[in-house]
Amino acid sequence: MTPTLDRLSAILAKDYKLEVTSIDMNTPLELLGIDSLGVADLLFNVEDEFKISLPPEPVSLVTVGDVTRFIDTLIALQSGGSAQCGAVLPGPGAASAPAGTVPS
Repeated sequence: MTPTLDRLSAILAKDYKLEVTSIDMNTPLELLGIDSLGVADLLFNVEDEFKISLPPEPVSLVTVGDVTRFIDTLIALQSGGSAQCGAVLPGPGAASAPAGTVPS
């Protein structure tokens, strides 16, 4: 696990009463019982935990890995660094999945 995934897993385990061992990068949020409102709620908790600001644009987050990469990208951008490894913020044109789309 990466440090970001570890922290995200702790949030998911606490807020959604999940076992950390059931969470990995490929786990769909929907499989964890997290719908679009749940994703929005999760991102507010992520914002507080990671001390980052969410962009106003909607993002499509389907898996735990999507959320992890989104957090890492925001941290890199907001700390004055640049996104690495080709990471980009999912934007309005990203593949959509209704359960993981967060409205602006």
